[in-house]
Amino acid sequence: MKKTPFSDIHSRLGARMQPFAGYNMPVEYSGINDEHRTVREKAGVFDVSHMGEFRVSGPGSQDFLQYVTSNDVNRLRDGMIQYTCLPNGKGGIVDDLLVYRFSHEEYMLVVNAANIEKDWNWLAGHARGRGLVVGRDLYDASDETALLAVQGPAAMKTMAKLTGEPLSEMKFYTFRVLEIAGIKNAIFSVTGYTGSGGCEIYIANEDGPALWDAVFDAGKEFGIKPAGLGARDTLRLEMGFCLYGNDIDETTSPIEAGLGWITRFSEGNDFIDRELLFHQKTEGVKRKLVAFIMQERGIPRKDYEIVDDTGNIIGRVTSGTMSPMMGKGIGMGYVKPEYAGEGSAINILIRNRPVKAEVVQPPIYREQKQQ
Repeated sequence: MKKTPFSDIHSRLGARMQPFAGYNMPVEYSGINDEHRTVREKAGVFDVSHMGEFRVSGPGSQDFLQYVTSNDVNRLRDGMIQYTCLPNGKGGIVDDLLVYRFSHEEYMLVVNAANIEKDWNWLAGHARGRGLVVGRDLYDASDETALLAVQGPAAMKTMAKLTGEPLSEMKFYTFRVLEIAGIKNAIFSVTGYTGSGGCEIYIANEDGPALWDAVFDAGKEFGIKPAGLGARDTLRLEMGFCLYGNDIDETTSPIEAGLGWITRFSEGNDFIDRELLFHQKTEGVKRKLVAFIMQERGIPRKDYEIVDDTGNIIGRVTSGTMSPMMGKGIGMGYVKPEYAGEGSAINILIRNRPVKAEVVQPPIYREQKQQ
């Protein structure tokens, strides 16, 4: 079982630990609901050092990434980040990931923890075929990299106390290499998987504990707390963000999953599965991923069947929980296209009883607040 640079801190703070993707990770500290609300209202800190980081460099790096990812890497400029996916050659998804551009010949890929080995093998195979040297032009920095995600409305105020850089000027999906809390060459990015704002800081493993202490000292006045993977999952689900292994996988296409916006059919962008995915976009798909809110009491869970008013199976749930902010069951799932429109009435089969739900446009939490 692997440990992150923060594992001893988690244990000392009394976190409930659980194996995840080969790591011993904190699931919760003060409780999922409490941590969830802290991130929505104040600031929470997630140890996400189990994520994978691959470096891609050299003259052929941009063309390589243009081929293996579905988005358009050519749209990136230095300091920009792109959300994308790796098509698997069969219409499915190897993984969803982030691409950081340092320069025309230097990139970092951030991949899901459970997919590090699979992604590496997939990318290495294609890299060799396109003239990149594996181990040099494609390099796995995962075991060398610590990563904290500081999320919530007070996150940037907290981090601003630790650097002289004007963080408030940073745009969404951008990054900088800077000094923070006395740690040089930290990669500071603004993406987020919670929908509450915030940042991510990539540093060397040995600098991890010092950064942790600095962040909590700076955030004390804002009520900052550590948060575990449990709250991370409920937060992303309120936003309607996909989780690999649940809402997307090797059998789901980005078009089915509502990720057409990261599937760019730009002229000359001849990525893997371009023709197949373009056919899906123009001709339609047989199922679509939707978000929904329960209209009756009940908590949807993964793999629960979705049925119409006459009991016919029209899909299945991929993610579900009780929303800590709304006090209602929420979820995501694939349904037949005719039931995918906003406001469509569906039923979740819970203990063999159909429970009413309504399809909503993500983010789920924002939709509820506006009603």
